[in-house]
Amino acid sequence: MSVIRAFIAIDLPEDVQRHLAHVAHTLQKALQPYPIRWVPPKNIHLTLKFLGDVSEHNLRILTHLLAGEVETHRPFEFSVGTLGAFPDMRRPRVIWVGVEAPHELLALQRGIDQATAKLGYQSERRPYQPHLTLGRVSRNATGGQVREISRLLQETTVGFLGSARVSEVHLYRSDLHPEGAIYTRLFTTHLNPEAPPSVA
Repeated sequence: MSVIRAFIAIDLPEDVQRHLAHVAHTLQKALQPYPIRWVPPKNIHLTLKFLGDVSEHNLRILTHLLAGEVETHRPFEFSVGTLGAFPDMRRPRVIWVGVEAPHELLALQRGIDQATAKLGYQSERRPYQPHLTLGRVSRNATGGQVREISRLLQETTVGFLGSARVSEVHLYRSDLHPEGAIYTRLFTTHLNPEAPPSVA
């Protein structure tokens, strides 16, 4: 039985992608000497759930579960802006731009997490923190390099980059290649304007 790597995500509008690409380009120039793997702007999206390995058998059930959950939620908007890092700005390993999390986004992510758990996909132990990943600092980076990356990030200000209206959720396949990941959209389902309001 064949298996794919998959995740569930929200796409970003073109204007937000353009602004993110500009921020990423500016950071890449400033951080050029340091070992950071940058995400191509076309691959930047808001992940709701990373599934990992999914069998072809589970794929059919998964799309049915996903559609059933997503149609219980109304469309909504979120805004994009501010620069951050995991685990924090002093020890950056993942460089990201933040997403303002309205309760509708958190309710949608929580519902998808609970729905996919029925198929055995483990729930995240940490609270969901929506973000848009720009780059990942190499594990081989020295302590001095990490400190310098931290200093440059803290000197960089990223303001409001735009807002996104969410009306669709997508299931993506991720294929890893030496030159980076290639994402293929497998399934799209729509939020329901007639759904009752999400509870905070």
